Amino acid sequence: MITIENVTKRYDNTTVVHELNLQIRAGEIVGIIGHNGAGKSTTMKMIAGLIEPSEGIVRVMGEDIQKGSAKIKQKIGYLPEESPLYEAMTAQQYLLFFSELYQMPRTKALARIDELLTSLDLHETKKLTGEFSKGMKRKTAIARALLHDPDLLILDEPNSGLDPLTSFFIINYLKTLRREGKTILLSAHNLFHVETICDRVGIIKNGKLLIFDTMEAIRARLGKREYQVIFHSDQKLDYEQVNGNYIFRTADVDAIAGMLETVSASKWTLMDLSMRESALEEIYVKLMTNE
Repeated sequence: MITIENVTKRYDNTTVVHELNLQIRAGEIVGIIGHNGAGKSTTMKMIAGLIEPSEGIVRVMGEDIQKGSAKIKQKIGYLPEESPLYEAMTAQQYLLFFSELYQMPRTKALARIDELLTSLDLHETKKLTGEFSKGMKRKTAIARALLHDPDLLILDEPNSGLDPLTSFFIINYLKTLRREGKTILLSAHNLFHVETICDRVGIIKNGKLLIFDTMEAIRARLGKREYQVIFHSDQKLDYEQVNGNYIFRTADVDAIAGMLETVSASKWTLMDLSMRESALEEIYVKLMTNE
């Protein structure tokens, strides 16, 4: 779906993206994360064909996006981080206006708009978009990006500034789009959402791609796994205590097995056995501070 080959982007003497190589497969959700100014938005704009790389090639669906036909760009839906609406229009009027830019037949456009407003839970269709909450405005902007039924959806901070309920709705909606076969590239500062939804994750620092892989592979390479046994004993023991119980933590599988044998042999009461893996946020902070 997307192939980025040795792409560098400079503005004057500042390199914003440095020798980026990336491949994104059709039908997957890919998250790109990094600090402000890392080059995320610039990368997305180059994939969307809005700006040209200084060096290298961005191919979308097999074509150089800068030289490709208009048909390729019509298969892309792009949502920028800041996406103001025409606030004197209703959501339907706004989307109908954009359908004309896409040269969609009016009957088809109205049916598509109705479908999107329903699926995005935008019921207050008589309200002007200027009266919308931030969540409703973001949903309307997403509807605009989806209006022409693109195969590739590029979303720059789709949940920016939204309340948890609206964010949860949008994340689940993106899962629905993946099931429909859409390819989605997104950036986000909410790393829990990225970890939850993305098939693969790329971490960018100062324009350079530090890692790009599945969460499972990223954890195996950069994360850690910790086991925890919680047990109760009436004896005074030299273990950490929480809420009247003792806790034993270790990353050693053999040590945890030995602890379980000790709990059983001592006739202590096993309360809980769990395993915890590094969250994306922990790995991200490690990369940002150590690289």
